[in-house]
Amino acid sequence: MNELITHLPQPLATLLQSWDTNVLLITVASFFAWVTWRIVYSRLEILVSKTSFHWDDLTLLSLKTPVSTLIWCWPATISLGFILQDYMGTKLNWLSTLKLILVIGIFVWITMRLINNIEEYVLNQKNRDETTVQAVAKVSRLFFIVIGALTVMQAFGLSLSGLLTFGGVGGLIVGLAAKDLLSNFFGGMMIYFDRPFKVGDWIRSPDRQIEGTVERIGWRMTIIRTFDKRPIYVPNSVFSNIVVENPSRMLNRRINENIGIRYKDGAKVEVIVSDIKSMLENHPDIDAQQTLIVNFNGFAPSSLTLLVYTFTKTVNWIRYHEVKQDVLLQIYAIIQQHGADIAFPTQTIQLDPQHAGESDEQPKLIS
Repeated sequence: MNELITHLPQPLATLLQSWDTNVLLITVASFFAWVTWRIVYSRLEILVSKTSFHWDDLTLLSLKTPVSTLIWCWPATISLGFILQDYMGTKLNWLSTLKLILVIGIFVWITMRLINNIEEYVLNQKNRDETTVQAVAKVSRLFFIVIGALTVMQAFGLSLSGLLTFGGVGGLIVGLAAKDLLSNFFGGMMIYFDRPFKVGDWIRSPDRQIEGTVERIGWRMTIIRTFDKRPIYVPNSVFSNIVVENPSRMLNRRINENIGIRYKDGAKVEVIVSDIKSMLENHPDIDAQQTLIVNFNGFAPSSLTLLVYTFTKTVNWIRYHEVKQDVLLQIYAIIQQHGADIAFPTQTIQLDPQHAGESDEQPKLIS
């Protein structure tokens, strides 16, 4: 290589001999390295797109910007060192530390991008528990950030053993000062582990005025969207002290109706009850394996009461009301088929025709 340089013109030979200390040549080399990386990346992108394995696409995508940044920043750090050393006339020892921090930062950046890409990809798949995926992604990000921070501290010459020792004492002080923050953090961890609800569930609490759909479970608070579209921000520590109902995990929805028919249709009660029960047992949207009751339930002031107690197969709120409407209409049709009718509140006035108008007594009202 040196023999080849000696045959070149003197200015060019001098420039090439000092290429590793020349800022201009370092910048040009960085440009060519970046162009090479872009070409290699485009070729790799074509190759991974032809495979059915998606993780290679996610890995390659996470490398794109950080590697480009490293290609430009690493030579820029070297060039900065040369410029400052020429200006100050002394060797700068902290530049090696800066380059180490750059490498650590690029590694953590690539890891964060990879975790985000995997999280987004998994959440786009069907039948994935969004809460679990987000919890694993958050813990993974926190782990690599802590590892990166500890490595940077060690690069600055800090003793990790001393730092951990100080953390034992400092942790007590911080814990006392930020007990609410820590209680919310551990409350969020308990939600992830116990999983009383997940993102997308409809929850409510009889202890508090909390009801709505869970939108996000964070480290400090949970966001719940009420049915009138108002957001509620609930600290995670609250959920360790209240009862939470999760209607989204119901297996069935209940239909519980008391239907009154007229007293004069009493002779038809038995056959009406039998037909309603048969209809429910054969209804495609009624779960006949659950409790199913259709019985004459008592004498009301204006009607004979029939109890209809059954469960639908669906738990969807809108679909439930559609099924309930269909059941009630069929019950009404069965009552009509037997010449009976739904009772309505009535009053009967009883007059004694033999003594009508002979006393000041008011007519008796018989309900």
